[in-house]
Amino acid sequence: MRTTTRRSVLAGATGLLASPSILGRAAAATRGVSDTEIVIGMMTDLSGVTAVQGSNAAKSIRMAFDDVNEKGGINGRKVRFIVEDMEYLVPKAVQAMNKLVNRDNIFLSFASGGTPQMDAVLPMMLEKGVPSVFPLTCARSMYEPFNKYKYGQFSSYYDQMRACVKYFAETKGKKVIGSMYQDTDFGRDVHAGVVAQVEAMKLKLGATSASRPTDTDFNAQVTRLKEAGCDLVCMGTIVKDTVIILQTAHKMGWDPDFCGQFATYSTAVAEAPGEPAEGFYSMSPGLYAYSDDPRPAVRDVGSRFKQRFGIEINYLGEAGYAGAMCLIDALQRAGRDLNLDTFQRAMESTKEWRDIFGGPPLTITPTDHHASTQSFLSVVKKARWTPVVSEPLGY
Repeated sequence: MRTTTRRSVLAGATGLLASPSILGRAAAATRGVSDTEIVIGMMTDLSGVTAVQGSNAAKSIRMAFDDVNEKGGINGRKVRFIVEDMEYLVPKAVQAMNKLVNRDNIFLSFASGGTPQMDAVLPMMLEKGVPSVFPLTCARSMYEPFNKYKYGQFSSYYDQMRACVKYFAETKGKKVIGSMYQDTDFGRDVHAGVVAQVEAMKLKLGATSASRPTDTDFNAQVTRLKEAGCDLVCMGTIVKDTVIILQTAHKMGWDPDFCGQFATYSTAVAEAPGEPAEGFYSMSPGLYAYSDDPRPAVRDVGSRFKQRFGIEINYLGEAGYAGAMCLIDALQRAGRDLNLDTFQRAMESTKEWRDIFGGPPLTITPTDHHASTQSFLSVVKKARWTPVVSEPLGY
């Protein structure tokens, strides 16, 4: 009887192991992945000083995921996209990511940002095994040191500003460089690139200014850089502070070349009332495609975005949409058996992936999760961003 009982138990166990319902529950053991959905989270600024960027990107990413869901999803699974507002505040970011990871059980974080906020939450994410994919920041810490859960989309602020200083020194003869930057991880990364290239080319660092993200009075800082004779001012600022600094300089009658980076490459800067940004330069990982772009696929995305959300898609929106399409491609290549290992292999087989907007090719390998190092230089002309050179710059 004991033998018969043992055989019955073993037979029952074998049946359970072969049961489709049990297999389905086993597949669901991967955080954020069930038989029917993939849970993806985004922590971004929807109501703070960088909301014009975070909100636009979140909308375009949602549109990309909705598009694929309407076509049946990714290998039979729909994307459930959860967005949390962190108001560009580190404490709020920690709360938001804790919710996404520990309550919503996201499979991965996509396009979360900015730099101080991501630096604060990355250790917890890595410990929990939650991939950070294409955060909306160009900080080197998004892909350095190497970690299998960290994937960077854009050329770094450091690389952008080194290329900026090199270009202006070689083509426009700039010799005295100023640096105005936010006293945050983001701003210091920008400043580090300026300092490195100034030292490499034996130029002069005329003056520097570190500010808080919420500062609105830059008279003293601009005066200091003006008196130092700076003929190029590199900007580790974002949107509102960039516009105020340019307005302040114009009121003083001071007109050196100002050049920002990814965070300043915004239509909100270019279209600021009174055109304070006319002649303002910016480095960026890609080029913004305006609504009158002749390419049908680009116009389609822009028109659907405006019809759905009532506003124009901006550069961060396009970058978010492009990154989402790259992520969707990787998730599709990961196959039905989606887990952290199959996702990693799919991401690391991304080779020269191109978006519809003309951005640089994205390549990710098992030893390098930084998808692109190329950046472009543009200038504001009549409230529009206009490319200065046709090819990306380096140093």
